[in-house]
Amino acid sequence: MKNKVPYFFLILAGLLAAAAVILWINKPKSSSDVDKTTIDKGELRKDPNKNKPPITDDINKPVPEPTPEEILEKIGVGLGTVNPLDLLNQISDALNQGDMAKVSTLVGKDAMNIETFKLLQALIKQPLAIREVGEIELNKRVRWAFETGGDDSNKKQIHFDFVGENGKWKIEKISSPDVMIDPNKIKSIVDPLNLADAFVQAVLKQNFDIALQWVDRKSVSDTKIAALCILFEEGEYKLRENKPLRAMFQREDTVGYLANIEAKDGSEAAQFSLNMRLDAETKNWRVFEINLDQLLADYANRVAGGDIYYSPFVKNPAGGETLALYFEFNEDKMSRRTQRQLEIVAAILKSDAKKKITLSGHTDALGTKSYNDQLSSNRADVVRDFLAAAGVSAEQIVTIAKGASQPRRPNITETGEDNPDGRRANRRTEIYLDF
Repeated sequence: MKNKVPYFFLILAGLLAAAAVILWINKPKSSSDVDKTTIDKGELRKDPNKNKPPITDDINKPVPEPTPEEILEKIGVGLGTVNPLDLLNQISDALNQGDMAKVSTLVGKDAMNIETFKLLQALIKQPLAIREVGEIELNKRVRWAFETGGDDSNKKQIHFDFVGENGKWKIEKISSPDVMIDPNKIKSIVDPLNLADAFVQAVLKQNFDIALQWVDRKSVSDTKIAALCILFEEGEYKLRENKPLRAMFQREDTVGYLANIEAKDGSEAAQFSLNMRLDAETKNWRVFEINLDQLLADYANRVAGGDIYYSPFVKNPAGGETLALYFEFNEDKMSRRTQRQLEIVAAILKSDAKKKITLSGHTDALGTKSYNDQLSSNRADVVRDFLAAAGVSAEQIVTIAKGASQPRRPNITETGEDNPDGRRANRRTEIYLDF
């Protein structure tokens, strides 16, 4: 038994040595060993990643822009704000950044659809002016507008109608207004607030012919429109930024607005009222009544030294309404103020050679009849000559001398004393627009 032990260890050592050889032969080769082996054998190297899919960088991969439909699916009720201007400023900023998703979120699902989405999308990165148009319904609904640059013929507007609820304003509707100021592209107006705004804007810019497009000429005289142009130019009025058009009443076929205007420096607010009527046949709105009493009173205080009779818009003693130009005592020379008024009249006449006017000269009661007749003739002639020099055809003007026969105010008081204020209003040339 003792003699067999050494053999056992010898056999065990042999088995261990054989196992070691087998392990060494089958061990994994390193890449350098593989490369060396394949190169030694003249084989081409194999790319270990040849059959693996390429690795992509998902972080830097561009994300596709969502479609309008996808954006609209995710928007909520929109933002409510104490002041509509704040919300419109946020929308303007988002448009400047090209972020239609944010624009849609601010507007809300009630006012945002594919059509309004495209209206606003067209304003991306465009300079925008924001203004309040006016009230749709007193203290309940109000309209604001985005306006692009350019003249009236290519200026683009987008209207935002807000509704007030619980002290906050929310966008109720977005639309493109149904009016264009370009006289070659006049459209019908089916919205009374748009009508009031278009009319006032035309008068402010002295666009007499365009303003006429929006009035019922059977109810509103051309003279009153011309007087408005003169009042706005002489008084240097502008439309007030805050609540420019206040709603007075709304009925099915008549709507009234109060136009709030102010002096160029922002002082001395004035007003005039506009009433609109819906034509039953055409379904278009037209201005059928204009009340200038408050505006004329402000004009008298600011321009005419408080004399309410020293007005460019007067009732003609023979009937109708006329424009009035005033002269100093015993003079037939026009003041610079009178010349500015005539420049507006000249522009009206030159726009259409078929338009004609009648100029009637007047004096106060001091002096002889023959003297006053000649002075009144001179006052009519000097107005005619100014218009002719401005390019108005002589065939468009008729002159008449009235002397002291048609006073606007009494030349003497009830007690028989001289009335200088009355005589001042009588020294004039009246312009009757025969069109």
